[in-house]
Amino acid sequence: MARIAGVNIPTNKRVVIALQYIHGIGAKFAQEIIEKNNIDAARRVNELSDAEVLQIRETIDRDYLVEGDLRRETAMNIKRLMDLGCYRGLRHRRGLPVRGQRTHTNARTRKGPAKPIAGKKK
Repeated sequence: MARIAGVNIPTNKRVVIALQYIHGIGAKFAQEIIEKNNIDAARRVNELSDAEVLQIRETIDRDYLVEGDLRRETAMNIKRLMDLGCYRGLRHRRGLPVRGQRTHTNARTRKGPAKPIAGKKK
């Protein structure tokens, strides 16, 4: 099992698909990585040599922000908005939708399970 950026990559999948298991690498970046390293898209992870895995690992470390660093940067961006007290920061602080969605109905993902209101029965 290949280990890249602190993630165990599945060995029986194609390289393009397996790279997407790393947080911060999607379809586009995975394709870019294999093109930079001249690896055939049809090859599987278990067919890669140790040198090729090392090459992929170095490319990701050098050119992409992934896993812990990416999560930390995202968290810092959200914390900055909250500290500023801007509208988006307030929405984050209150646990409500940030991007203008309605909250009268729906928004259960952000608000959590519905809380019953006492005496609301008709």
